[in-house]
This record gives sequence, C-alpha cells and structure tokens, in this order.
Amino acid sequence: MAAVLAKGETVIDNAAREPEIVDLSLCLKGMGAQIEGIGTERLVIQGVDRLTGDTYRVMPDRIETASYACAAAITGGDVELVGARIDTLSAVIASFREAGVAVEPTKDGVKVARLNGLHGINVDTQPYPGFPTDAQAQFMAMLCVASGASVLTENIFENRYMHVPELSRMGADITVRGNAAMVRGVDHLIGAPVMATDLRASMGLVIAGLAAQGETEVRRVYHLDRGYERLEENSRPSARTLSASATRS
Repeated sequence: MAAVLAKGETVIDNAAREPEIVDLSLCLKGMGAQIEGIGTERLVIQGVDRLTGDTYRVMPDRIETASYACAAAITGGDVELVGARIDTLSAVIASFREAGVAVEPTKDGVKVARLNGLHGINVDTQPYPGFPTDAQAQFMAMLCVASGASVLTENIFENRYMHVPELSRMGADITVRGNAAMVRGVDHLIGAPVMATDLRASMGLVIAGLAAQGETEVRRVYHLDRGYERLEENSRPSARTLSASATRS
C-alpha cells in the first residue's frame, strides 16, 4: 500500500501469497496501481502519482468459513455457508474430508455436513497454500471429540497452544510436546468457564462449547469480536444458512 504511491520501483521478495494479499493487490490495481507478480512471492510495484476511485467486492473471510465449518462438524450439523469460496481453502477442505466431513460447493457458497462421525487426522500448519495456522485452534476443538488420535503440528507461530489448558478444563485429552499437540478423542466435552487468549483460540472455545454437555462461559471475548461479525446471530440453532462475511479490518 505504501509502495503504490512511492516514487520509483519497489520490489517485495518473500511476499505472503495468501488470497487476501492477492485480493488487496487486485483492489489497488483497479484504483490505478501498477503491481506485477500478484500471487507470487515476488511483487514489483511501480509507484504512481495518485489512485482513483473504484468499486470492489472484498473476498469472503476464508478463516471464518473454516471456523463455521468446524462448528457444523463438531455438532453434526448440515449447513450452507453463503458467500464462501471453496477455491481458497484447498488444504483445509482436504483435512475436513479426511476427518469425515463433507464440504461441497453450491450455487451460493459451500455446504458442510458431517458424515459418519469424526475421525482423527494429522494436521501440519504451513504457509499458503498449506493448512493455515489461523484454523488450527478451531480444528483442534473439533478433533477433541473425534474417534482415535490426532496430531497437530504448529510450524508458523510459537506459543500457539494457549487454548489447550482451556480445552482441557472441558475434558479434552491433549498432550503438547514442543510444537506438536496430540489430541486423543473423548466421548464428549463438559461445559466449563474458560478464558480466551487470542482471536482464534476464542473461536475454538466457542466451537467446543457448542458440543459440550452443560454450559460453557467464554471470557475475554473482545478477542473474538476482532474477527467474527454477528457470531451470536449466525450460530443460533435455527440458522441452517450462515453468512461468510467480508474480511474486517
């Protein structure tokens, strides 16, 4: 964003390749920016004197899509995520299907349905197009009630397992060694007061609470509000169709 109005040429090497970066670049190009290498790890930007106005539809939030899909899977739901895009979540969808969750495109979005129970799987977080670290906590919550054992390996961020003690308070069986967490599936989770430590951990606790027996109280939900719009409305039991809203700043 700085480079598009800077004087001269800017080269960004080892650039992130997430769809959100592509989306931003396409938006800026529509406003008159000169950017080459969109979708690659090397972006070349020629500065321009000014940008113009434009109308642009922001892509749906793929992590929100994955989160609602985990909620549907852990509760045995059958929902359609309106506006969601399947093409930005290939690694996540592969993991869902391996775990026993059907994810299929529809005319208006993506349909998610649990098949014959959840199965333990291995998940390794990687830079895009690999499995996103921002979906790790939600998947861990889902896998807490899967049959068999799962191993999640966090390769992106350190100390990304702060939600583990909170899930353990709900009866989850999780052992952490270094950057790997082994999750042994339990028959059910139990509601408990838990504390959110970050944005994705907070959603993981909500997902666990949806399937837990009894009441779960998630505290410090200001983390949650940074990334999930109208979560309470979208998660009501009567809602079979959920909205994957646009990414918020």
